[in-house]
Amino acid sequence: MLAGLPDWLTVIVLTLGAGLTMPLGAALGRWQSLRPNWMETEFRHGVIAFGGGALLAAVALVLVPEGARHLSPLAACAALVGGASSFMLLDIVLARKGTPAGQLVAMLADYLPEALALGATLATGGKAAPLLALIIAMQNLPEGFNAYRELANRSCQPPKRLITRFALVALLGPVLGLTGFFLLAQATLLLGAIMLFAAGGILYLLFQDIAPQVRLENHWGPPLGAVLGFMLGLAGQMMIGA
Repeated sequence: MLAGLPDWLTVIVLTLGAGLTMPLGAALGRWQSLRPNWMETEFRHGVIAFGGGALLAAVALVLVPEGARHLSPLAACAALVGGASSFMLLDIVLARKGTPAGQLVAMLADYLPEALALGATLATGGKAAPLLALIIAMQNLPEGFNAYRELANRSCQPPKRLITRFALVALLGPVLGLTGFFLLAQATLLLGAIMLFAAGGILYLLFQDIAPQVRLENHWGPPLGAVLGFMLGLAGQMMIGA
């Protein structure tokens, strides 16, 4: 797929490249010396909204249509509700432990199944895989920013350690991409169920954790970020379809 590289190595390059924008977003989240009040209020809320719009686009334009294509209506609904219920239980456990990780969980719920799908796409000769990897990377950037700010504001871990952990999380992309490439290209039912399970979890987190953080008194710009994030996903999906 990439000139001169075997397909399995292309999987590693594309998924790792898409994942590394998570620590890049986290590094940008650390930067707040310029206009700190604006960074902490309107800009931060706008980026949260943008990431939420990108997640919604991933659900509406990628995870649900691709996941439901090979499943019966009953199986698709069961996977979707199962994902939402599982993420609700996880949210309850994290809340009781006082662990601030809603944005991080949403980011992983988006990135990991898409890495699986990217690997499976390459195994079946999908020519749109590089563009899909680019769209995933662009989604991960604001999600990494938001997840870092959430963790940094509520935990005592040093910034460098948090960013390093984001970089380690990015390594999961090649692992899952290779799994999709070698094992799931023909297991369409399982891949579809995984994508819908993740979609249900993302929808739960969007309305439970992300969307409530967007609103600011006497500021009307941040919600527009959600539209722009969804527009990013729509443009990417249309380019892939073309």
